[in-house]
Amino acid sequence: PAIDENLCIACQICVKKCPKNAIAIVNLPDQLKETPIHRYGRNMFTLFKLPVPKRNAVVALVGPNGVGKSTVINILSGGLKPNTGVFGEDVPWQNIINKFKGTELQEYLERLSSKKIKTAYKPQKVDMIPKVWKGSVKKLLERAGDKKKLSEIMKRLNAESILNKDVDKLSGGELQLLSIIATISKEADFYFFDEPSSYLDAYERLLVAKEIRLLSEKAFVMVVEHDLAVADYMADYTHILYGNPGVFGVVSNPYGVRVGINTYLEGYIREENMRFRKEPIVFSRKAKGFEKTELFLQFPSFEKKFKDFSLKTNQGNLYNGEVIGIVGPNAIGKTTFIKMLAGELKPDKGSAPEKLKISYKPQRILLSKDEEKIAVQDFIHSKDIKMSQENKKLFFDLGVEKLMERNVKSLSGGELQSVFIGCALGQEANLLLLDEPSAFLDVEQRLNVAKILRAYAESKDMPCFVVDHDLQFIDAVSDRLIVFEGQRGVRGIGNEPSKLAEGMNKLLKDLGVTYRRDPSTGRPRANKPDSQKDIEQKKKGQYFYVE
Repeated sequence: PAIDENLCIACQICVKKCPKNAIAIVNLPDQLKETPIHRYGRNMFTLFKLPVPKRNAVVALVGPNGVGKSTVINILSGGLKPNTGVFGEDVPWQNIINKFKGTELQEYLERLSSKKIKTAYKPQKVDMIPKVWKGSVKKLLERAGDKKKLSEIMKRLNAESILNKDVDKLSGGELQLLSIIATISKEADFYFFDEPSSYLDAYERLLVAKEIRLLSEKAFVMVVEHDLAVADYMADYTHILYGNPGVFGVVSNPYGVRVGINTYLEGYIREENMRFRKEPIVFSRKAKGFEKTELFLQFPSFEKKFKDFSLKTNQGNLYNGEVIGIVGPNAIGKTTFIKMLAGELKPDKGSAPEKLKISYKPQRILLSKDEEKIAVQDFIHSKDIKMSQENKKLFFDLGVEKLMERNVKSLSGGELQSVFIGCALGQEANLLLLDEPSAFLDVEQRLNVAKILRAYAESKDMPCFVVDHDLQFIDAVSDRLIVFEGQRGVRGIGNEPSKLAEGMNKLLKDLGVTYRRDPSTGRPRANKPDSQKDIEQKKKGQYFYVE
């Protein structure tokens, strides 16, 4: 059966009656009565408008998950032929091109339709690489691009150490670098990057941003990015995508990157008179202070040696209801520290606190073959989580409730991350450890998770450790910071917890990067290297500027 959209009055009766949250009925704004770009089928997701590819420029797509960013990339890369809303028929390319006659998109679509555009695409889910490739990084990259070019790219990205490793031994950050290097090394007219900053540390994110900007000197470049500081740093133009996730998506007109990001945060597009969010996203302009509560425990110092890596961490105090952010470069021992605290890895010196019931969300979200076959609600049940009223509210706030009857394998990276976060928070425990919870989440979801985590820690009077590289997320969620330093892949040192502002300043000083706050929104923005602001802040020792 199908819903006749012309006769539907949006009474919502069928939405409430139909099981499995299978129906969503949304009234579109009057200005969207125009012909869509693509529709997947009757009563299925619909995309309105397309972003404009810009030669010799980086175009960033920002917006929530589920509103068509992947559909846009599929269309512009030639993987999906748009049907202008006429599903079930092969719409002639000329009809599609005529829709954009006289615009910048006309020439691009003409070249795309005649297969004169060569594309290179970096996918979102880099965790899938070990499942489809067995062997060394070197062999994989040699198949992807020119050896000389690969060598130069790896040197610029400080990634030479992964060359002789097996793909299945790589960390999340190393897999991300591998995928980015393979994409950049290809000869193409148009490069697409889907969430290139996930798993990368702050310094690696800026290195990758520079590399992507280099590509724009010879090609079209389009990036989907949820770390707004990185998007701001690498992009020239921004398109905002908004709508109802899974139902419809709209692409805005192009904006300069600063104006576009600030407009997205405000939730209101003045030129189109379109409000797509009830409230603006606001960033605190001052670092939070921390008031000590009752001491929960004193965690010991740890030492751990591997074949090529050694780690030393200092002891520290942990207080009830506080959130400690853990930051530092990749391959420096943050996840190793978390695993030792969780009892998953035995240290050479020191011992994990006893009688702790720890809930742990790992960095890489891996599913067994059996788990891929079941529904989300069965997956949650398999983790021995009781569906109390409190946990029902938790999964609702995380947006997981509507996914309950979906198959786990069908979930996007962001949806799967939300499920795993919910499972970690839903278990009975007295200490919570989360490793990179912001990966694959959009901007709104990240700030929502930060809000949920802070409320969770305070209401349960439970301490939490959070490892992450998104400085906006860490800034929003943390009371104090543990900063890791050392030599990547060789030795790591974990410092004792410090105040948020002090820890953030130390981290950025170690990375040689300065941040300022945007005067309109308060969001952190990375300064361009050797810019006047960068030089001024380094002289003052203010690497993370707090008003």
